[in-house]
Amino acid sequence: MWTPLVLILLASWRAFAQVPLPEPPFLPQNASAGATPSSAGIPNSQWSSLLGNLLYFYEAQRSGKLPSTNRVKWRNDSALTDGQDVKLDLTGGLYDAGNYLKCTFPLSFTVMSICWGATDFGKGYDLANQTPYLDDMLRWSLDWLIKAHAANNTLFVQVANEEVDDTYWGGDRNIPSPRPSYQINDTSPGTDAAAGTAAAFAACSNLYANRVFSNSYSGPATLQNATYAATLLEHAQQLFTFATSASGGQRVYQHSVPEVGNAYASSGYGDELAIASLFLSWATNSSSLYQQAQGYWQQYSLGSYDGVFNWDNKTPGLPVLFAQIAQANPSFGGNASTWKTVAEKYFDGIVYGSGPGYQTHGGLLYYKGDSDDASLNPSLNAAMLLTRYVPLASTQSRRNDYWNYAKAQVNYALGNNPMQAPYIVGANPNSPQNPHSAMASGGNNISNINTSPPQEAYVLYGAVVGGPDKYDRFFDIRADWPETEVALDYNAPMLTLAAMHVLNDTADPFYTSLKGGAYDSKKPQGMPCDDAYTDGCGGPQLSQGGRIVLGVIPGLTGISIFSLLGWWAMISFRREHDPLY
Repeated sequence: MWTPLVLILLASWRAFAQVPLPEPPFLPQNASAGATPSSAGIPNSQWSSLLGNLLYFYEAQRSGKLPSTNRVKWRNDSALTDGQDVKLDLTGGLYDAGNYLKCTFPLSFTVMSICWGATDFGKGYDLANQTPYLDDMLRWSLDWLIKAHAANNTLFVQVANEEVDDTYWGGDRNIPSPRPSYQINDTSPGTDAAAGTAAAFAACSNLYANRVFSNSYSGPATLQNATYAATLLEHAQQLFTFATSASGGQRVYQHSVPEVGNAYASSGYGDELAIASLFLSWATNSSSLYQQAQGYWQQYSLGSYDGVFNWDNKTPGLPVLFAQIAQANPSFGGNASTWKTVAEKYFDGIVYGSGPGYQTHGGLLYYKGDSDDASLNPSLNAAMLLTRYVPLASTQSRRNDYWNYAKAQVNYALGNNPMQAPYIVGANPNSPQNPHSAMASGGNNISNINTSPPQEAYVLYGAVVGGPDKYDRFFDIRADWPETEVALDYNAPMLTLAAMHVLNDTADPFYTSLKGGAYDSKKPQGMPCDDAYTDGCGGPQLSQGGRIVLGVIPGLTGISIFSLLGWWAMISFRREHDPLY
Protein backbone atom coordinates (compact mmCIF):
# COMPACT_ATOMS: atom_id res chain seq x y z
CA MET A 1 0.00 0.00 0.00
CA TRP A 2 1.38 3.40 -1.00
CA THR A 3 1.89 5.87 1.83
CA PRO A 4 0.94 9.52 1.23
CA LEU A 5 4.63 10.52 1.24
CA VAL A 6 5.50 7.89 -1.37
CA LEU A 7 2.59 9.02 -3.54
CA ILE A 8 3.75 12.62 -3.31
CA LEU A 9 7.31 11.66 -4.22
CA LEU A 10 6.12 9.49 -7.10
CA ALA A 11 3.94 12.30 -8.44
CA SER A 12 6.85 14.71 -8.15
CA TRP A 13 9.15 12.30 -9.99
CA ARG A 14 6.62 11.85 -12.78
CA ALA A 15 6.14 15.60 -13.07
CA PHE A 16 9.84 16.11 -13.77
CA ALA A 17 10.55 12.74 -15.43
CA GLN A 18 12.57 12.66 -18.60
CA VAL A 19 11.54 10.94 -21.77
CA PRO A 20 12.83 7.35 -21.35
CA LEU A 21 16.08 6.68 -23.17
CA PRO A 22 16.04 3.95 -25.86
CA GLU A 23 17.32 0.50 -25.09
CA PRO A 24 19.61 -0.47 -26.70
CA PRO A 25 21.01 3.05 -26.90
CA PHE A 26 21.80 4.92 -30.08
CA LEU A 27 25.55 4.81 -30.77
CA PRO A 28 27.41 6.47 -33.64
CA GLN A 29 28.48 4.20 -36.46
CA ASN A 30 32.00 3.99 -37.78
CA ALA A 31 32.84 6.86 -40.13
CA SER A 32 32.89 4.44 -43.07
CA ALA A 33 29.08 4.18 -42.78
CA GLY A 34 28.90 7.81 -43.86
CA ALA A 35 30.22 6.86 -47.29
CA THR A 36 27.33 4.48 -47.93
CA PRO A 37 24.15 5.82 -49.53
CA SER A 38 20.89 5.03 -47.77
CA SER A 39 17.70 3.66 -49.28
CA ALA A 40 16.29 7.24 -49.19
CA GLY A 41 12.77 7.89 -47.95
CA ILE A 42 11.53 9.84 -44.92
CA PRO A 43 12.93 9.68 -42.35
CA ASN A 44 16.23 9.39 -44.14
CA SER A 45 18.49 7.10 -42.11
CA GLN A 46 21.63 9.09 -42.87
CA TRP A 47 20.09 12.39 -41.71
CA SER A 48 18.74 10.59 -38.64
CA SER A 49 22.22 9.27 -37.82
CA LEU A 50 23.71 12.73 -38.27
CA LEU A 51 21.15 14.21 -35.88
CA GLY A 52 22.02 11.50 -33.35
CA ASN A 53 25.74 12.15 -33.71
CA LEU A 54 25.29 15.90 -33.22
CA LEU A 55 23.50 15.23 -29.92
CA TYR A 56 26.09 12.63 -28.92
CA PHE A 57 28.75 15.35 -29.01
CA TYR A 58 27.03 17.14 -26.14
CA GLU A 59 27.16 13.98 -24.07
CA ALA A 60 30.92 13.85 -24.67
CA GLN A 61 31.18 17.40 -23.26
CA ARG A 62 29.55 16.59 -19.92
CA SER A 63 31.08 17.65 -16.64
CA GLY A 64 30.36 16.26 -13.19
CA LYS A 65 29.14 12.86 -12.06
CA LEU A 66 28.17 10.91 -15.16
CA PRO A 67 24.96 8.87 -15.10
CA SER A 68 24.70 5.13 -15.61
CA THR A 69 23.26 5.86 -19.07
CA ASN A 70 26.48 7.52 -20.23
CA ARG A 71 27.23 6.41 -23.80
CA VAL A 72 30.71 7.93 -24.13
CA LYS A 73 32.72 5.20 -22.44
CA TRP A 74 36.05 7.01 -22.55
CA ARG A 75 34.66 9.90 -20.46
CA ASN A 76 34.97 9.94 -16.67
CA ASP A 77 33.47 11.76 -13.72
CA SER A 78 35.19 15.13 -13.51
CA ALA A 79 35.30 18.51 -11.75
CA LEU A 80 33.38 17.13 -8.76
CA THR A 81 34.32 20.03 -6.48
CA ASP A 82 32.99 22.84 -8.69
CA GLY A 83 31.27 25.44 -6.52
CA GLN A 84 32.92 24.49 -3.26
CA ASP A 85 34.72 27.84 -3.18
CA VAL A 86 31.31 29.53 -2.82
CA LYS A 87 29.74 26.72 -0.78
CA LEU A 88 27.44 25.68 -3.63
CA ASP A 89 27.07 22.66 -5.87
CA LEU A 90 28.05 23.85 -9.34
CA THR A 91 28.99 20.40 -10.61
CA GLY A 92 27.51 19.19 -13.85
CA GLY A 93 26.87 21.21 -16.97
CA LEU A 94 28.96 21.09 -20.12
CA TYR A 95 32.53 21.98 -20.95
CA ASP A 96 32.39 24.83 -23.40
CA ALA A 97 34.87 23.78 -26.07
CA GLY A 98 38.12 21.87 -26.33
CA ASN A 99 39.07 22.88 -22.80
CA TYR A 100 37.47 22.58 -19.35
CA LEU A 101 35.79 25.93 -18.83
CA LYS A 102 32.07 26.11 -18.07
CA CYS A 103 30.64 29.33 -19.48
CA THR A 104 27.06 30.47 -18.95
CA PHE A 105 26.82 33.06 -21.74
CA PRO A 106 27.53 30.78 -24.73
CA LEU A 107 25.75 27.84 -23.08
CA SER A 108 22.56 29.86 -22.67
CA PHE A 109 22.71 30.89 -26.33
CA THR A 110 23.24 27.27 -27.33
CA VAL A 111 20.21 25.92 -25.49
CA MET A 112 18.07 28.89 -26.57
CA SER A 113 18.90 28.16 -30.20
CA ILE A 114 18.29 24.42 -29.84
CA CYS A 115 14.98 24.88 -28.00
CA TRP A 116 13.79 27.40 -30.60
CA GLY A 117 14.73 24.93 -33.33
CA ALA A 118 13.06 22.00 -31.56
CA THR A 119 9.88 24.08 -31.20
CA ASP A 120 9.70 24.69 -34.96
CA PHE A 121 11.21 21.47 -36.36
CA GLY A 122 10.82 19.18 -33.38
CA LYS A 123 9.06 16.39 -35.21
CA GLY A 124 12.38 15.72 -36.94
CA TYR A 125 13.75 14.58 -33.58
CA ASP A 126 10.68 12.37 -33.14
CA LEU A 127 11.07 10.75 -36.56
CA ALA A 128 14.76 10.09 -35.96
CA ASN A 129 14.03 8.62 -32.50
CA GLN A 130 16.32 11.26 -31.00
CA THR A 131 13.81 13.11 -28.83
CA PRO A 132 14.90 11.22 -25.68
CA TYR A 133 18.49 12.35 -26.26
CA LEU A 134 17.34 15.91 -26.99
CA ASP A 135 15.48 15.89 -23.66
CA ASP A 136 18.50 14.39 -21.92
CA MET A 137 20.87 16.97 -23.38
CA LEU A 138 18.62 19.92 -22.60
CA ARG A 139 17.97 18.87 -19.02
CA TRP A 140 21.67 18.30 -18.37
CA SER A 141 22.31 21.87 -19.55
CA LEU A 142 19.25 23.56 -18.06
CA ASP A 143 19.60 21.84 -14.69
CA TRP A 144 23.10 23.27 -14.44
CA LEU A 145 21.87 26.74 -15.39
CA ILE A 146 19.29 26.38 -12.60
CA LYS A 147 22.17 25.65 -10.20
CA ALA A 148 24.07 28.65 -11.60
CA HIS A 149 21.03 30.83 -10.88
CA ALA A 150 21.69 30.48 -7.16
CA ALA A 151 19.43 33.35 -6.06
CA ASN A 152 17.03 35.78 -7.70
CA ASN A 153 19.80 38.30 -8.37
CA THR A 154 22.78 35.96 -8.58
CA LEU A 155 24.00 34.09 -11.64
CA PHE A 156 27.30 32.25 -11.89
CA VAL A 157 28.73 33.02 -15.32
CA GLN A 158 31.92 30.95 -15.40
CA VAL A 159 33.60 28.12 -13.54
CA ALA A 160 37.40 27.78 -13.85
CA ASN A 161 40.00 30.37 -14.77
CA GLU A 162 40.90 30.52 -18.44
CA GLU A 163 44.57 31.34 -17.85
CA VAL A 164 44.98 28.27 -15.63
CA ASP A 165 42.90 26.09 -17.93
CA ASP A 166 44.93 27.09 -20.97
CA THR A 167 48.10 25.73 -19.38
CA TYR A 168 46.64 22.21 -19.26
CA TRP A 169 46.32 19.73 -22.10
CA GLY A 170 45.17 16.32 -21.00
CA GLY A 171 42.31 14.07 -19.97
CA ASP A 172 39.39 14.67 -17.64
CA ARG A 173 40.96 12.92 -14.60
CA ASN A 174 43.61 15.57 -13.90
CA ILE A 175 41.88 18.88 -14.60
CA PRO A 176 43.86 21.56 -12.73
CA SER A 177 42.45 23.23 -9.67
CA PRO A 178 41.40 25.48 -8.10
CA ARG A 179 38.42 26.13 -10.34
CA PRO A 180 37.04 29.47 -9.13
CA SER A 181 33.37 30.34 -9.54
CA TYR A 182 32.56 33.77 -10.99
CA GLN A 183 29.22 35.47 -10.43
CA ILE A 184 27.18 38.51 -11.33
CA ASN A 185 24.81 39.87 -8.70
CA ASP A 186 22.65 42.83 -7.78
CA THR A 187 25.56 45.22 -7.15
CA SER A 188 27.86 43.78 -9.83
CA PRO A 189 25.39 42.91 -12.59
CA GLY A 190 25.67 41.59 -16.11
CA THR A 191 22.63 42.60 -18.10
CA ASP A 192 23.60 40.55 -21.15
CA ALA A 193 24.31 37.30 -19.26
CA ALA A 194 21.19 37.57 -17.09
CA ALA A 195 18.90 38.40 -20.03
CA GLY A 196 20.54 35.82 -22.27
CA THR A 197 19.97 33.10 -19.69
CA ALA A 198 16.39 34.32 -19.22
CA ALA A 199 15.90 33.92 -22.97
CA ALA A 200 17.22 30.35 -22.79
CA PHE A 201 14.89 29.43 -19.94
CA ALA A 202 11.91 31.05 -21.68
CA ALA A 203 12.59 29.45 -25.07
CA CYS A 204 12.94 26.03 -23.46
CA SER A 205 9.84 26.60 -21.33
CA ASN A 206 7.95 27.20 -24.57
CA LEU A 207 9.25 23.89 -25.93
CA TYR A 208 8.36 21.88 -22.81
CA ALA A 209 4.94 23.56 -22.63
CA ASN A 210 4.21 22.83 -26.32
CA ARG A 211 3.65 26.50 -27.16
CA VAL A 212 3.54 26.33 -30.97
CA PHE A 213 4.26 29.38 -33.12
CA SER A 214 2.53 28.27 -36.31
CA ASN A 215 1.26 25.27 -38.19
CA SER A 216 3.68 26.30 -40.94
CA TYR A 217 6.25 24.32 -38.96
CA SER A 218 6.26 20.70 -37.88
CA GLY A 219 5.65 21.54 -34.24
CA PRO A 220 7.62 20.78 -31.07
CA ALA A 221 9.43 17.58 -30.28
CA THR A 222 7.36 15.28 -28.08
CA LEU A 223 8.93 15.93 -24.70
CA GLN A 224 6.23 18.04 -23.04
CA ASN A 225 6.34 18.41 -19.28
CA ALA A 226 4.22 21.18 -17.75
CA THR A 227 5.98 21.09 -14.37
CA TYR A 228 9.44 21.43 -15.85
CA ALA A 229 8.17 24.16 -18.21
CA ALA A 230 6.83 26.11 -15.22
CA THR A 231 10.16 25.76 -13.37
CA LEU A 232 12.05 27.08 -16.39
CA LEU A 233 9.63 29.97 -16.78
CA GLU A 234 10.03 30.96 -13.14
CA HIS A 235 13.80 31.20 -13.57
CA ALA A 236 13.33 33.14 -16.82
CA GLN A 237 11.12 35.73 -15.13
CA GLN A 238 13.46 36.12 -12.15
CA LEU A 239 16.49 36.59 -14.36
CA PHE A 240 14.73 39.07 -16.62
CA THR A 241 13.79 41.13 -13.57
CA PHE A 242 17.43 40.93 -12.45
CA ALA A 243 18.61 42.06 -15.89
CA THR A 244 16.29 45.07 -15.97
CA SER A 245 16.23 46.12 -12.32
CA ALA A 246 19.63 45.41 -10.69
CA SER A 247 20.62 48.11 -8.23
CA GLY A 248 24.03 48.22 -9.89
CA GLY A 249 22.43 49.34 -13.15
CA GLN A 250 22.88 47.79 -16.57
CA ARG A 251 26.24 46.79 -18.00
CA VAL A 252 27.97 44.06 -19.96
CA TYR A 253 29.00 41.26 -17.68
CA GLN A 254 32.77 41.47 -18.24
CA HIS A 255 32.70 44.87 -16.52
CA SER A 256 31.64 43.07 -13.35
CA VAL A 257 33.66 39.91 -13.98
CA PRO A 258 36.81 40.80 -15.95
CA GLU A 259 37.91 37.16 -15.94
CA VAL A 260 35.26 36.27 -18.55
CA GLY A 261 36.52 38.88 -20.99
CA ASN A 262 39.19 36.81 -22.71
CA ALA A 263 36.90 33.98 -23.73
CA TYR A 264 33.44 35.48 -24.17
CA ALA A 265 33.36 39.25 -23.85
CA SER A 266 30.01 40.72 -24.81
CA SER A 267 29.55 43.66 -27.19
CA GLY A 268 26.24 44.84 -25.72
CA TYR A 269 23.01 43.82 -24.05
CA GLY A 270 20.18 45.36 -26.06
CA ASP A 271 19.78 42.23 -28.18
CA GLU A 272 19.61 39.96 -25.12
CA LEU A 273 16.97 42.18 -23.50
CA ALA A 274 14.91 42.11 -26.70
CA ILE A 275 15.07 38.37 -27.31
CA ALA A 276 14.35 37.57 -23.66
CA SER A 277 11.30 39.87 -23.80
CA LEU A 278 10.08 38.13 -26.93
CA PHE A 279 10.39 34.56 -25.68
CA LEU A 280 8.81 35.63 -22.38
CA SER A 281 5.97 37.38 -24.18
CA TRP A 282 5.10 34.11 -25.90
CA ALA A 283 5.57 32.09 -22.72
CA THR A 284 3.25 34.35 -20.68
CA ASN A 285 0.89 35.55 -23.43
CA SER A 286 1.99 39.11 -22.68
CA SER A 287 1.47 41.85 -25.25
CA SER A 288 3.26 44.30 -22.94
CA LEU A 289 6.46 42.24 -23.06
CA TYR A 290 6.18 42.11 -26.86
CA GLN A 291 5.87 45.90 -26.91
CA GLN A 292 8.80 46.12 -24.51
CA ALA A 293 10.89 44.09 -26.97
CA GLN A 294 9.95 46.49 -29.76
CA GLY A 295 11.05 49.31 -27.49
CA TYR A 296 14.47 47.70 -27.02
CA TRP A 297 14.78 47.36 -30.80
CA GLN A 298 14.39 51.12 -31.12
CA GLN A 299 16.29 52.11 -27.98
CA TYR A 300 19.43 50.21 -28.91
CA SER A 301 19.24 50.90 -32.67
CA LEU A 302 19.33 47.17 -33.35
CA GLY A 303 18.01 47.66 -36.87
CA SER A 304 21.35 49.11 -37.95
CA TYR A 305 23.15 45.80 -37.37
CA ASP A 306 23.68 43.56 -40.40
CA GLY A 307 26.35 41.19 -39.11
CA VAL A 308 26.33 37.61 -37.87
CA PHE A 309 23.96 35.75 -35.54
CA ASN A 310 25.91 34.10 -32.73
CA TRP A 311 26.41 33.80 -28.97
CA ASP A 312 27.31 37.49 -28.75
CA ASN A 313 24.75 39.01 -31.08
CA LYS A 314 21.20 37.70 -31.31
CA THR A 315 19.94 40.67 -33.36
CA PRO A 316 19.51 38.88 -36.74
CA GLY A 317 17.14 36.41 -35.11
CA LEU A 318 14.90 39.12 -33.66
CA PRO A 319 12.91 40.13 -36.78
CA VAL A 320 12.16 36.45 -37.43
CA LEU A 321 10.89 35.93 -33.89
CA PHE A 322 8.98 39.23 -33.96
CA ALA A 323 7.29 38.09 -37.17
CA GLN A 324 6.56 34.58 -35.89
CA ILE A 325 4.84 35.91 -32.78
CA ALA A 326 3.02 38.75 -34.57
CA GLN A 327 1.64 36.32 -37.11
CA ALA A 328 0.67 33.80 -34.44
CA ASN A 329 -1.05 36.35 -32.20
CA PRO A 330 -1.94 39.67 -33.86
CA SER A 331 -3.42 40.93 -30.58
CA PHE A 332 0.11 41.55 -29.31
CA GLY A 333 0.19 44.64 -31.50
CA GLY A 334 3.07 43.60 -33.69
CA ASN A 335 2.93 44.18 -37.42
CA ALA A 336 4.01 40.92 -39.06
CA SER A 337 4.38 42.60 -42.45
CA THR A 338 6.72 45.25 -41.05
CA TRP A 339 8.89 42.68 -39.34
CA LYS A 340 9.02 40.56 -42.47
CA THR A 341 10.32 43.59 -44.35
CA VAL A 342 13.05 44.04 -41.74
CA ALA A 343 13.96 40.35 -41.85
CA GLU A 344 14.04 40.27 -45.65
CA LYS A 345 16.28 43.31 -45.83
CA TYR A 346 18.80 41.35 -43.76
CA PHE A 347 18.35 38.06 -45.63
CA ASP A 348 18.45 39.75 -49.04
CA GLY A 349 21.82 41.18 -48.04
CA ILE A 350 23.09 37.66 -47.46
CA VAL A 351 21.50 35.89 -50.41
CA TYR A 352 21.86 38.63 -53.03
CA GLY A 353 25.23 39.92 -51.85
CA SER A 354 24.52 43.45 -50.64
CA GLY A 355 25.43 42.76 -47.00
CA PRO A 356 28.85 42.67 -45.33
CA GLY A 357 29.25 38.93 -45.88
CA TYR A 358 30.57 37.48 -49.11
CA GLN A 359 30.97 34.04 -50.59
CA THR A 360 34.36 32.41 -50.84
CA HIS A 361 35.33 30.86 -54.18
CA GLY A 362 34.04 27.57 -52.83
CA GLY A 363 30.69 29.08 -51.81
CA LEU A 364 31.00 29.58 -48.03
CA LEU A 365 29.29 32.65 -46.55
CA TYR A 366 32.16 34.57 -44.97
CA TYR A 367 32.36 37.69 -42.77
CA LYS A 368 35.70 39.39 -42.36
CA GLY A 369 36.59 39.18 -38.68
CA ASP A 370 33.69 37.07 -37.44
CA SER A 371 34.49 34.18 -39.80
CA ASP A 372 38.24 34.26 -39.28
CA ASP A 373 37.88 32.01 -36.22
CA ALA A 374 35.25 29.30 -36.77
CA SER A 375 34.17 30.13 -40.31
CA LEU A 376 31.33 27.62 -40.38
CA ASN A 377 29.47 29.17 -37.46
CA PRO A 378 28.24 32.36 -39.20
CA SER A 379 27.36 30.32 -42.29
CA LEU A 380 25.35 27.66 -40.46
CA ASN A 381 23.58 30.18 -38.23
CA ALA A 382 22.55 32.11 -41.34
CA ALA A 383 21.33 28.88 -42.96
CA MET A 384 19.34 28.04 -39.84
CA LEU A 385 17.63 31.45 -39.75
CA LEU A 386 16.93 31.36 -43.49
CA THR A 387 15.39 27.90 -43.25
CA ARG A 388 13.18 28.98 -40.34
CA TYR A 389 12.08 32.10 -42.23
CA VAL A 390 11.17 30.39 -45.54
CA PRO A 391 7.50 29.76 -44.58
CA LEU A 392 7.13 33.48 -43.73
CA ALA A 393 8.78 34.91 -46.88
CA SER A 394 6.74 37.47 -48.80
CA THR A 395 7.29 36.06 -52.28
CA GLN A 396 7.76 32.66 -53.86
CA SER A 397 11.05 33.74 -55.39
CA ARG A 398 12.40 34.61 -51.96
CA ARG A 399 11.20 31.30 -50.56
CA ASN A 400 13.05 29.49 -53.32
CA ASP A 401 16.20 31.62 -53.12
CA TYR A 402 16.43 31.54 -49.34
CA TRP A 403 15.90 27.80 -49.27
CA ASN A 404 18.49 27.13 -51.98
CA TYR A 405 21.05 29.41 -50.35
CA ALA A 406 20.60 27.75 -46.96
CA LYS A 407 20.83 24.30 -48.52
CA ALA A 408 24.05 25.26 -50.29
CA GLN A 409 25.61 26.35 -46.97
CA VAL A 410 24.60 23.07 -45.35
CA ASN A 411 26.00 21.10 -48.28
CA TYR A 412 29.26 23.04 -48.04
CA ALA A 413 29.61 22.06 -44.38
CA LEU A 414 28.80 18.45 -45.26
CA GLY A 415 31.47 18.06 -47.91
CA ASN A 416 30.48 19.96 -51.05
CA ASN A 417 33.54 22.18 -50.77
CA PRO A 418 36.99 22.41 -52.36
CA MET A 419 38.49 20.18 -49.66
CA GLN A 420 35.82 17.48 -50.11
CA ALA A 421 35.72 17.32 -46.33
CA PRO A 422 32.54 17.11 -44.24
CA TYR A 423 33.33 19.28 -41.23
CA ILE A 424 31.67 17.01 -38.69
CA VAL A 425 33.91 14.58 -36.83
CA GLY A 426 33.18 10.91 -37.46
CA ALA A 427 30.57 11.52 -40.17
CA ASN A 428 32.63 10.17 -43.07
CA PRO A 429 36.18 8.89 -43.75
CA ASN A 430 37.06 12.41 -44.96
CA SER A 431 35.92 14.10 -41.74
CA PRO A 432 38.48 15.98 -39.59
CA GLN A 433 40.81 13.63 -37.74
CA ASN A 434 42.31 16.13 -35.32
CA PRO A 435 39.68 18.18 -33.49
CA HIS A 436 41.12 20.60 -30.96
CA SER A 437 39.89 18.78 -27.85
CA ALA A 438 42.07 18.16 -24.81
CA MET A 439 39.94 15.29 -23.58
CA ALA A 440 39.56 13.49 -26.93
CA SER A 441 43.18 13.86 -28.03
CA GLY A 442 44.56 11.44 -25.46
CA GLY A 443 47.73 13.51 -25.16
CA ASN A 444 49.22 15.41 -22.24
CA ASN A 445 52.11 17.32 -23.79
CA ILE A 446 50.89 20.88 -24.22
CA SER A 447 54.10 21.76 -26.04
CA ASN A 448 53.49 19.15 -28.70
CA ILE A 449 49.77 18.55 -29.04
CA ASN A 450 49.89 17.90 -32.78
CA THR A 451 51.89 14.69 -32.65
CA SER A 452 51.44 13.52 -29.05
CA PRO A 453 49.77 11.21 -29.79
CA PRO A 454 50.09 11.09 -33.59
CA GLN A 455 46.49 9.91 -33.91
CA GLU A 456 43.61 11.27 -31.81
CA ALA A 457 42.85 8.70 -29.12
CA TYR A 458 39.06 9.02 -29.29
CA VAL A 459 36.62 9.94 -32.04
CA LEU A 460 34.60 12.97 -30.95
CA TYR A 461 31.56 11.92 -32.96
CA GLY A 462 29.21 14.67 -34.05
CA ALA A 463 31.49 17.62 -33.28
CA VAL A 464 31.26 20.48 -35.79
CA VAL A 465 34.73 21.97 -36.12
CA GLY A 466 35.62 25.62 -36.72
CA GLY A 467 36.02 25.19 -40.45
CA PRO A 468 38.21 26.31 -43.36
CA ASP A 469 39.89 29.65 -43.99
CA LYS A 470 38.71 32.32 -46.43
CA TYR A 471 40.48 30.48 -49.25
CA ASP A 472 38.45 27.32 -48.49
CA ARG A 473 41.57 25.58 -47.18
CA PHE A 474 41.42 23.22 -44.21
CA PHE A 475 44.68 21.91 -42.74
CA ASP A 476 43.31 19.54 -40.07
CA ILE A 477 45.96 20.47 -37.49
CA ARG A 478 45.08 19.79 -33.84
CA ALA A 479 46.69 22.97 -32.51
CA ASP A 480 45.07 25.13 -35.17
CA TRP A 481 42.08 26.02 -33.03
CA PRO A 482 40.47 28.52 -35.46
CA GLU A 483 39.93 25.58 -37.84
CA THR A 484 39.68 22.51 -35.59
CA GLU A 485 38.23 23.81 -32.29
CA VAL A 486 34.92 22.30 -31.21
CA ALA A 487 32.34 24.18 -29.14
CA LEU A 488 28.81 23.90 -27.82
CA ASP A 489 27.47 26.71 -29.99
CA TYR A 490 29.09 25.33 -33.17
CA ASN A 491 26.73 22.35 -33.11
CA ALA A 492 23.55 24.27 -32.32
CA PRO A 493 22.50 25.47 -35.80
CA MET A 494 23.36 22.15 -37.42
CA LEU A 495 21.05 20.38 -34.98
CA THR A 496 18.08 22.45 -36.13
CA LEU A 497 19.08 22.05 -39.79
CA ALA A 498 19.49 18.29 -39.46
CA ALA A 499 16.08 17.97 -37.75
CA MET A 500 14.53 19.91 -40.61
CA HIS A 501 16.19 17.63 -43.19
CA VAL A 502 14.96 14.54 -41.35
CA LEU A 503 11.46 15.93 -41.84
CA ASN A 504 11.71 16.93 -45.47
CA ASP A 505 14.68 15.44 -47.30
CA THR A 506 14.68 12.06 -49.00
CA ALA A 507 18.18 12.64 -50.39
CA ASP A 508 21.21 11.73 -48.28
CA PRO A 509 23.59 14.26 -46.73
CA PHE A 510 26.19 15.27 -49.31
CA TYR A 511 29.03 13.39 -47.62
CA THR A 512 27.61 9.98 -48.51
CA SER A 513 28.93 10.62 -52.03
CA LEU A 514 32.50 11.07 -50.76
CA LYS A 515 34.74 8.01 -50.71
CA GLY A 516 37.77 7.57 -48.48
CA GLY A 517 40.84 9.53 -49.58
CA ALA A 518 38.96 12.45 -51.14
CA TYR A 519 40.24 14.96 -48.58
CA ASP A 520 43.80 13.60 -48.69
CA SER A 521 43.92 14.35 -52.40
CA LYS A 522 42.89 17.97 -51.74
CA LYS A 523 44.69 18.72 -48.47
CA PRO A 524 46.62 21.97 -48.83
CA GLN A 525 50.38 22.21 -48.64
CA GLY A 526 52.15 24.45 -46.17
CA MET A 527 50.71 25.94 -43.01
CA PRO A 528 47.68 28.06 -42.07
CA CYS A 529 47.61 31.81 -41.60
CA ASP A 530 45.34 32.60 -38.63
CA ASP A 531 45.33 33.43 -34.93
CA ALA A 532 47.00 30.12 -34.08
CA TYR A 533 49.66 30.05 -36.81
CA THR A 534 51.52 32.72 -38.71
CA ASP A 535 53.74 30.26 -40.59
CA GLY A 536 51.60 30.54 -43.69
CA CYS A 537 51.31 34.32 -43.65
CA GLY A 538 54.38 35.10 -45.75
CA GLY A 539 54.16 37.16 -48.93
CA PRO A 540 56.48 38.32 -51.68
CA GLN A 541 59.51 40.23 -50.52
CA LEU A 542 62.43 41.73 -52.34
CA SER A 543 65.37 39.36 -52.44
CA GLN A 544 68.72 40.46 -51.01
CA GLY A 545 69.90 41.14 -54.55
CA GLY A 546 66.85 43.27 -55.17
CA ARG A 547 67.52 45.33 -52.07
CA ILE A 548 71.15 45.86 -53.12
CA VAL A 549 70.06 46.96 -56.55
CA LEU A 550 67.61 49.42 -55.01
CA GLY A 551 70.44 50.86 -52.94
CA VAL A 552 72.95 51.28 -55.79
CA ILE A 553 70.88 52.69 -58.60
CA PRO A 554 71.71 56.40 -58.29
CA GLY A 555 71.68 56.57 -62.06
CA LEU A 556 67.97 55.88 -62.24
CA THR A 557 65.74 58.86 -62.79
CA GLY A 558 63.62 60.19 -59.96
CA ILE A 559 60.52 58.98 -61.74
CA SER A 560 61.81 55.42 -61.80
CA ILE A 561 62.62 55.52 -58.12
CA PHE A 562 59.24 56.99 -57.35
CA SER A 563 57.54 54.27 -59.37
CA LEU A 564 59.50 51.53 -57.63
CA LEU A 565 58.63 52.93 -54.21
CA GLY A 566 55.00 53.19 -55.29
CA TRP A 567 55.05 49.54 -56.33
CA TRP A 568 56.49 48.56 -52.97
CA ALA A 569 53.86 50.63 -51.16
CA MET A 570 51.16 48.85 -53.12
CA ILE A 571 52.58 45.45 -52.16
CA SER A 572 52.79 46.50 -48.51
CA PHE A 573 49.19 47.71 -48.56
CA ARG A 574 47.93 44.46 -50.06
CA ARG A 575 49.92 42.39 -47.60
CA GLU A 576 48.45 44.38 -44.72
CA HIS A 577 44.93 43.59 -45.90
CA ASP A 578 45.60 40.07 -47.10
CA PRO A 579 48.47 38.35 -45.27
CA LEU A 580 48.60 35.56 -47.83
CA TYR A 581 49.11 37.87 -50.77
